[in-house]
Amino acid sequence: MMYREVFRIVYSNKKYLYLSCTIFVVLFVSLSIVSEFIFLSPIVVFHVPAYAFVDFVLIVTISTLSGIVASLSLYRILRVKNSLRGSGIGFFGSIIGAGAGACSCGSLGFSAISIFGTIGGTATSFLTNYETPLRLISIAILCYTYYVSAKDITAKCKIIK
Repeated sequence: MMYREVFRIVYSNKKYLYLSCTIFVVLFVSLSIVSEFIFLSPIVVFHVPAYAFVDFVLIVTISTLSGIVASLSLYRILRVKNSLRGSGIGFFGSIIGAGAGACSCGSLGFSAISIFGTIGGTATSFLTNYETPLRLISIAILCYTYYVSAKDITAKCKIIK
């Protein structure tokens, strides 16, 4: 019940809905390109192989939760006058989820290795090996942030009314 109330409160202002949709689309498209689900050359092709279905579902989940958490966090900061510290952990989860998929791509991995040397190679290897667990951790962080945001928004809005 609390979660429906939060969506009604936050998304009654269309700019938060547009923000959520924009973040979802940007994150989904960029992670899909990096994870090689979307190919841009010679024509635009979208393909999810059977062995990568779990990774695709994780990308969709991270993109969706990132859009929702970002709009809720912005609402908390602007409307409820909450601090950035309490909302910042959701952005941290989004960064972990995006970074886990971005560094496993070959071209980005080679760039990181050439720019950062041994440290870049180690980071790329770590993110490639632990890509799925890092995405699951980021989903857990985003879910926790959503729960805390929803609880805070419903509590503060009841006080304000």
